[in-house]
Amino acid sequence: MIVKELVKHVENMIMPQHQHVQAIVDANQEKVLEAFQKLRVSDSHFNPTTGYGYDDFGRDKLEALYAEIFKAEDAIVRPQLISGTHAITTALFGVLRPGDELLYITGAPYDTLEEVIGVSNKKDKGSLRDFGITYKSIPLKENGEFNESEVGKAINSKTKMVAIQRSKGYADRPSFSLIKIKKMIEAVRSMKKDVVIFVDNCYGEFVEEREPLEAGADLIAGSLIKNPGGGIARTGGYIAGRTDLIEQCSYRLTAPGLGKETGPSLHSLQEMYQGIFLAPHVVGEALKGAIFTSKLLEEKGFLTSPSFEEERTDLIQSVKFDTPEQMIAFCQAVQASSPINSHVTPQPSAMPGYESEVIMAAGTFIQGASLELTADGPIRPPFTAFVQGGLTYSHVKIAVVKALENSLSLTSTNS
Repeated sequence: MIVKELVKHVENMIMPQHQHVQAIVDANQEKVLEAFQKLRVSDSHFNPTTGYGYDDFGRDKLEALYAEIFKAEDAIVRPQLISGTHAITTALFGVLRPGDELLYITGAPYDTLEEVIGVSNKKDKGSLRDFGITYKSIPLKENGEFNESEVGKAINSKTKMVAIQRSKGYADRPSFSLIKIKKMIEAVRSMKKDVVIFVDNCYGEFVEEREPLEAGADLIAGSLIKNPGGGIARTGGYIAGRTDLIEQCSYRLTAPGLGKETGPSLHSLQEMYQGIFLAPHVVGEALKGAIFTSKLLEEKGFLTSPSFEEERTDLIQSVKFDTPEQMIAFCQAVQASSPINSHVTPQPSAMPGYESEVIMAAGTFIQGASLELTADGPIRPPFTAFVQGGLTYSHVKIAVVKALENSLSLTSTNS
């Protein structure tokens, strides 16, 4: 089957999945629009502040907007939070104290959090461990499910926070839907009622019609150069949840006694407001692209996860290759089909926070923006590329087709 015929065949096959995504987009867009209207957002809220950022009512309104959308009591939304890892770190250090224990119940977290927690053998430079905060992670079952019995054995009087990573990240496991997260939270609450439940929400915002706080979580965090920035926020992160926890996080972000009262918005507000408004639509475009990617590559014999028919809870689409050479060639082809730096050929290299070399195709308008089309992964078995994002469905389709057409042999020995 020639490529054009294959694309037409794939698009016919995935039409029901695209219609399902569009229904979620419509519901989330209505929710966001109603929040804007309820809070009476106006263009005066776009005015910047400098210095201390006192009386920044545009910043305060933006944080109220996030709280409304994510069903939180309060929120922090700041350009000073530079990444998802930074937002998560602020949440962990904001809530945890010496002698407390952090328990991850979805296996080990992202590689970038290893030095934050202090699980690596490197010299401590201010990790949780350095501050006397202990850590455990409970591996998932072989089928990728939450191991309730082992979590029950691990929770103790020192366990202050239980953490759930919604997205699989670079792990070889399924991402966790809101239904599964709710079941985890209910199980943990039955074990220890007063434990703080934190959900790393990176890559998950607006993929479903609900968010983790609606499933019983106390605190969530994420990055604005991922889903909620809508592809136009140039930096920033958010933390949302219970008022008392947000206050603690704000003292970690700025200083005790200052908290949310300080922090200039500079010239970031309009793009942050517009980004969260656009987010449901752009996330939908990325999801449609991920479904197309999965089905197209499945047709050519590659192993993909999730499959095109599976329910989705994040943007991550993984593709397994037989060799590192195949994986590298695929990522290089995605880079060549990018709007920015298409002339650059990415190579595997060391990256801060990662133990293995990483290949990263990211021809993005915003550096590191995971809502824009990227393809990356650590060069280690199983050789898996993580394809994510896409500001428009058409761009994802063009890039993935060209990756097959120009850079791959169109044959895989995967089965």
